[in-house]
Amino acid sequence: MNIDIDPSWNKRLALEFEKPYFKELIKFVRQEYKLTTCYPDIKNIFAAFKACSFESVKVVIIGQDPYHDTEQANGLCFSVNTGLKHPPSLTNIFKELYTDIGKEISVSGDLSSWARQGVLMLNSVLTVREHEAGSHRNKGWEKFTDSVIAEISDQKQGVVFLLWGGYAQKKGAKIDTKKHGVLKSGHPSPLSANRGYWFGNKHFSQANVFLVAKGVKKINW
Repeated sequence: MNIDIDPSWNKRLALEFEKPYFKELIKFVRQEYKLTTCYPDIKNIFAAFKACSFESVKVVIIGQDPYHDTEQANGLCFSVNTGLKHPPSLTNIFKELYTDIGKEISVSGDLSSWARQGVLMLNSVLTVREHEAGSHRNKGWEKFTDSVIAEISDQKQGVVFLLWGGYAQKKGAKIDTKKHGVLKSGHPSPLSANRGYWFGNKHFSQANVFLVAKGVKKINW
C-alpha cells in the first residue's frame, strides 16, 4: 500500500509515518483490505492529501468515517463518485449551498473541485469495511488525523475550519481560534438537519467572507 500524497505533506508528516502506532495501523489496514471489501479503494485512502497540498489549504472540513456502502467513498469526506446516488448528508449539504449562495444542486456528488481549490476534506478515520460503519475506528487513524489538524493549526494562518456536529467539534477543540476561523453547526445528516441544527448555518458564504477579508481567493463552491 503506497502512501500517495502531495510532496508537501510528506515533509510535514514524515515523522508521523515512522511512529510505531502508524506502522501498526498500516499493517492492520493492509490485512483488512486482503481479507474483506473495504472503502475507499486502496489507492484513494489518502486522496484528500493528494488533491490538496499543505500550502494550498484554505478550508478544512472534518468528517467521521468514509461512506461504507458499495463504491460510495472516494477518499474525500462527504464526497461520492460521479454517477452514484447522493447520500443523505451530501443531499443536505447541497440544499444548504442552494439556500446560502444560490448554488444549483449538482448532479454529481464528486467534490474534488473543492479540494483542488484548497479545501482539505478530511475524514477522522480514513478506511472502513463495506456495510460496517465504524469498523476501523480506534485503530490509529484518529491519532493520525489529530496530528494533521494540529500541524495545520500550528503552521498556517487564516484557515477556515468547518466543524459539523459534535464529533467534529470535539476533534477540532484544540484549533487556535486566534489564528483561524472556526465555524460550528449541527451535522448535515437527516437526524441533525431535520431538528434544525444544520439548515441555515450559511457556512459556505461565511467561509468565503473570512477568506476574502484575509486577502485570500474565495472558494467556488
